[in-house]
Amino acid sequence: MESPIHEKTVNLFVYGSLRDPSIFESVCGYSFSLKPSETRPDNILRAELAMLPGFRRVSPDNVYYYAIPDAAAKLQGFVIYDVPPSVMRVIDKYEGKFYECETGMVNTAEGPTEAVAYLASPKSMRRRFGDRFHVNLIHELWLRKRIEKFFHRHTRPGEKSIDADIERHARRELLGTTERDLVISHLGQDAVSDYFLEHELDRPCPSFKHLRGNKEAEPYFENYLALLIKQALLNHLEAMIYNRFRFELDRFSPNQRYYTRNLSLLVALRMINSNRRSVDLILQRGLETMPAGSSFDLIDYVKYAVSAAENMFDPRLFKTDLQTIRNNLQPGLTPMGTEVELSNVGYRAIHKSIANQDPLFDGFRFFGDFGLDVLGWKMGSYIDNHSGVHAKDHRGFLELAPGRLNTLGEISKPVTADPWVLNQIIREITSFYPVNPHSLHLSFQIRRKHIGRQTVLPLSFVKCLFVLGGGIESTRSGKLWISRLFNEEIERNKYGKELMFARTSKRRHHLTDDPFDIKQGRKTVWIHQYKFIRLEKRANYEPLIMALKGIQIAMNPGDYLTAEQLASSRRLRNEYEELKRWAANLTPIARTTKRRFLNAIYDGLMHEAHNKPYHKLHYIDWALGAIDLQIRLFNQRLEKGEPQRPPFPIHPPS
Repeated sequence: MESPIHEKTVNLFVYGSLRDPSIFESVCGYSFSLKPSETRPDNILRAELAMLPGFRRVSPDNVYYYAIPDAAAKLQGFVIYDVPPSVMRVIDKYEGKFYECETGMVNTAEGPTEAVAYLASPKSMRRRFGDRFHVNLIHELWLRKRIEKFFHRHTRPGEKSIDADIERHARRELLGTTERDLVISHLGQDAVSDYFLEHELDRPCPSFKHLRGNKEAEPYFENYLALLIKQALLNHLEAMIYNRFRFELDRFSPNQRYYTRNLSLLVALRMINSNRRSVDLILQRGLETMPAGSSFDLIDYVKYAVSAAENMFDPRLFKTDLQTIRNNLQPGLTPMGTEVELSNVGYRAIHKSIANQDPLFDGFRFFGDFGLDVLGWKMGSYIDNHSGVHAKDHRGFLELAPGRLNTLGEISKPVTADPWVLNQIIREITSFYPVNPHSLHLSFQIRRKHIGRQTVLPLSFVKCLFVLGGGIESTRSGKLWISRLFNEEIERNKYGKELMFARTSKRRHHLTDDPFDIKQGRKTVWIHQYKFIRLEKRANYEPLIMALKGIQIAMNPGDYLTAEQLASSRRLRNEYEELKRWAANLTPIARTTKRRFLNAIYDGLMHEAHNKPYHKLHYIDWALGAIDLQIRLFNQRLEKGEPQRPPFPIHPPS
């Protein structure tokens, strides 16, 4: 943008306090209106909603708003038309020395429009606020500081011992979901009252004493305690990484539309999974020191885990993992998320008959009793029995969904736009929990222009996707089949027969209903979630992620197959029957089908960034090659009659 000279009327883009017509009028004597009118007083200017691409709004001093460059962001405000030079001279004085008045293009409903805006330069912001200006952290940091003071006042007040600090950390972990709700519901607002803060945080510490003497829970006590310690260990490691190195992590993922803990969570998972022997010794010692059946309570095990994490953490390991992340990042433009389902009894996890069949956790019946629903909030963990009704003691799948901000999941943030990061998070979560992997859901945000225009995927493409991630298994006789289509895993009859292959749903990023949050791009978004994928520990899902993203952009697929679709379309009913016959008696993917499938993926990936590719071309080529190879290997093994192995690790170029 270029600096203007105020010698004629200009269009002014406003994004901060001047969005309020009354404030604008008090500054310069003029007001503005968004309502169209042929007869408008001379001192009321015409305005409309506008978007400034390549900038985002921050407020590091909690007083003024600043627009700073961010290539992935869009800043929403108002463009006020035909502002007189005399008014601009007054606004110049009002804005002051920390802004630069520049001219550029803003997007409106009528098309691109030239306008001037008061923007902040990175150099002046860094000189005034230091390196933290690049993220609008002031409200969150301030609120978390007050929360920290609360625990100092209410947990062994005045005591400065190491044990007292550890107990404060432990109590804070056990109120983790409360702190999360305080932060996300008040982020960006001016204040949280002391009364409200005290009311929310001053509650009894969770306990599992009510389970003492419970004969049904006793066989699983030690397993739950080990998982409790391990989860609390992960939590505190992640908290130390997130608090100490947030600036370094945010340089790789600065956009606040995504889950801000994605990289710190990934590094913490890698630390624990790569030091399995040390972690096993920590768990063993904890259970020996505080055996099941003793008088110790939930907070004692969390205190032990916090202390172990403090001793285990090594900044050198963080720097090593950070270098690995830096070398492998493959940033994209499409927001993505994931849900990982784990179960020791497989697809029977949602059946009432599984009581006592899970030898480790009894279908996670006591998950909430051990505080794991609270401790697992960073992973978005909860127990899903596919009923849609949340109950504390029900059995089901252990579901992990980083970025989920409430149990129902409609309030969430996408995890990342990077296929490599998403794949790494999936693999590390699967390795972290001592539970068998079962299924994987992948979600992709739908572009606004595509909403309501979705199409049905061709049957041949559905077959290709099952080959890539559908969990092809071998029967005892050596015959290959797709088990996910049977055993009532993704076939439902709740509202009539349907196939749970893919569904479109709504998500919100914030709990607040503040209208300005809506204008800042936090309103409802639509996501398309694929549910057909079999989860395997050894699998590399990066090629599948790229395939689904390419298909999503190129073809804009919709639900497949709902009860309504099957009831209203004979063609889809016939396709569904053909799909089931194929799944039971697999045949190779035709060469022409594979070529059309790869071409559709290529077309989508080459248009991700508004008619041009966002990923590097060599990475797109690698992904297409990996997809092609998996389909060819499937065909070869099918022709030779060899059992199909799970999707194999194929590593992308650095």
